[in-house]
Amino acid sequence: MSLLDRLSSTSRRPAKRVGRGTGSGKGGHTAGRGSKGQRSRTGGKRPLWFEGGQLPLTKRLPLLRGKGRFKVVRPTAEVTLTDLNTMRSDWVTLETLKLEKVIDHRFNKAKIIKSGQLSRPVRIEGVAVSAGAAAQIEQAGGSVVTPE
Repeated sequence: MSLLDRLSSTSRRPAKRVGRGTGSGKGGHTAGRGSKGQRSRTGGKRPLWFEGGQLPLTKRLPLLRGKGRFKVVRPTAEVTLTDLNTMRSDWVTLETLKLEKVIDHRFNKAKIIKSGQLSRPVRIEGVAVSAGAAAQIEQAGGSVVTPE
């Protein structure tokens, strides 16, 4: 690779001034808009989702009706052992997971799974824990209180 490949460009072509006469580079009679039609006129913009009069996608698809449409897709958040290492608190509950932004505030349940390594003792309370994760938490000197 030579020095010439690494040099940045020093020249930049100026933008064409559309519709400012024939000498502007893009001007004259129609100024690059073609002849006639909605797109050639001033204000002839259509919304991005417009499909030319065809029934729009939003109306073709079935609606999600009822209160459940605002719920998250997965009702239970997955928390790894690596996520527990990043937390400042030694006491892990659903509220502390939300406060430290380990999980989204919309989750109502969480489960700790065995993924990664835990390097410090933590106390788990009110959060579901997989068998492998519980063994590793107790091996690190922590404790698990299962939810009722």
